[in-house]
Amino acid sequence: MASFKEHIDPTKLPRHIAVIMDGNGRWAKKKGALRIFGHRNAVKAVRDVTEGCGELGVAYLTLYAFSTENWARPKEEVDGLMELLVNTLKEEINTLMENRVKLITIGQTSHLPEACQKNLAWAVDMTKNNTGLTVVLALSYSGRWEITQAVKALAEDVQNGILPAASITENHIEKYLQTSGIPDPELLIRTSGEMRVSNFLLWQIAYTELYITPTLWPDFRKENLYEAIWSYQQRERRFGKTSEQLNPVS
Repeated sequence: MASFKEHIDPTKLPRHIAVIMDGNGRWAKKKGALRIFGHRNAVKAVRDVTEGCGELGVAYLTLYAFSTENWARPKEEVDGLMELLVNTLKEEINTLMENRVKLITIGQTSHLPEACQKNLAWAVDMTKNNTGLTVVLALSYSGRWEITQAVKALAEDVQNGILPAASITENHIEKYLQTSGIPDPELLIRTSGEMRVSNFLLWQIAYTELYITPTLWPDFRKENLYEAIWSYQQRERRFGKTSEQLNPVS
């Protein structure tokens, strides 16, 4: 069977792909294991998608790794996730360097355990000069929190006379977001079949194409990524316009 990769138009790649990595717990439950077992097996999916995006030439990949709401999960699961994050960064750093992957983070990373913060800072610093795919890890992140922080900073600048309130535009707001300087994602992939965006990049996905797959995240591989990109390329992105406006008859 032919791969979806063969049907991808390299001139119409999404510049930025975002992923809600969902289904680790259900994957583990199906196998009669603890949820952390699913998280551990999800590392392969992260590696595959990162490699796939890098090989195709996608510029940005944002992974929803841990939301602010996830802190409410059982302590043993959260502790296991934090330990997994530290170990994975150590194990994958050579691969990131070889593939020129640049790593950055968004979210309230100051809320992470000290060991996680140190390893994140180390990995970000190690990869800061890489010129290939930029991987954005969303950790202790939520869209509403991000927008609230942006509004606070914007209000402070207005109060201090730095920016007149009447002059505020969407472009101004974007500069106060954690993703300032990063293009909005054109494609958002959500695994496990759930039909929601889970407080992820709420401002940035205003015109993002959604791709929902029933595949659980630990089973997601390059071929699944290729299929998502192929599906994206079949769509007409109108941004509020009509098909006739985009394709006028001469």
